Amino acid sequence: MTSADETPVRVGVFGLLGSGNLGNDGSLEAVLGYLRAEHPEAVVDALCGGPEAVTTRFGIPATRLHWYRGEYRTASRAGAIAAKGLGKLVDAFRTAAWVRRHDVVIVPGMGVLEATLPLRPWGFPYSLFLLCASGRLLRTRVALVSVGAAEIGNRPTRALVRWSARLATYRSYRDAQSRDAMRAMGVDTARDEVYPDLAFALPTPRASAPSGPPGAVCVGVMDFHGGNDDRARAEEIYRRYLDGTIRFVRTLVEEGRPVRLLTGDQCDASVVAAILDAVDSPLVTAAEPSSLADLMKEMAAADTVVAIRYHNLICALKTGTPVLALCYAAKSDALMAEMGLGAYCHPAREVDADRLLEQFRALEKRSAELRQTLTQRNLAAAQRLEHQFNSLTAALFPAADHAHTLRKAP
Repeated sequence: MTSADETPVRVGVFGLLGSGNLGNDGSLEAVLGYLRAEHPEAVVDALCGGPEAVTTRFGIPATRLHWYRGEYRTASRAGAIAAKGLGKLVDAFRTAAWVRRHDVVIVPGMGVLEATLPLRPWGFPYSLFLLCASGRLLRTRVALVSVGAAEIGNRPTRALVRWSARLATYRSYRDAQSRDAMRAMGVDTARDEVYPDLAFALPTPRASAPSGPPGAVCVGVMDFHGGNDDRARAEEIYRRYLDGTIRFVRTLVEEGRPVRLLTGDQCDASVVAAILDAVDSPLVTAAEPSSLADLMKEMAAADTVVAIRYHNLICALKTGTPVLALCYAAKSDALMAEMGLGAYCHPAREVDADRLLEQFRALEKRSAELRQTLTQRNLAAAQRLEHQFNSLTAALFPAADHAHTLRKAP
């Protein structure tokens, strides 16, 4: 606790938070848990995509990330284009003013240094650059914590991401290939560490080992059209993914298996509707999760999970439920390999229902063994994240870290 003459540390959290993506909000939840446990005196607020949702759910003040409310709508008319351009200028001053009010700003997880899904340079990459540049100019410590990164081909996006990383005070990555990608893009990563995704720090419901005949299968879906480099064949990728998933679900239903459809973002609801329309069976139901905790409860009750979204995979892995990954980026392959399930990956851009079913059956045959493996890997991940939070305190809260060291001294 702070004494009467001390000023509480002012901490900001930054990102596309409260915008309907459960993974992003799960990362925020993990960081807030750390702050409330280790730095309860800190005064916390957010600059984010969905300020009302963040305030309602997490109980912290929040400010809208963009001045222009139509930031993520395509601008075609002259007025909208001008307003969006003006918004970029206004946001530079708004971001700097917000950063100035803080001692520390944390970007909690998320794939903020990658472009594995469609992304424009003057969207979030520009916002992140404004944050990190403001932090450097105003001497506010900015931390990119357990973030995802990937090499980026688009030159403006690549430049913004590279400079954002260079200007940050603290960087850590959620896998080794993210650190390698930043090194390849010209960032000095010699002092950067690799830790598990922040979602591994969240509480986990206990999974019950299945008994008797095969039971429910959770299928996590995504409104998937490929990434930045796939824009020319986005519809083809989506159709192949959806058709393959429908065939897979239909086969499970024909075998009498209950199927529970799960989303990870609000935009995924259209995929759920398409599957329910194509597979008309009471065995297929859909959940409406509002958090990673909701996802984990669903997955803990399942025999097996098949999922595409990165944080859906994490939720399954955390509950110790065997999972087959539809991988749209190298980060998913890396996560599955790290958790001992590297053999159970399937390309999301080239879904082959027959091959998917073959992998699914192989996964279920090893279910008991893989559950034991996941128990061990989850324990290791929790220990690594505890080390991460200790390192974060030392880097961002030196006074608190010094006091903690004195308390522990004999």
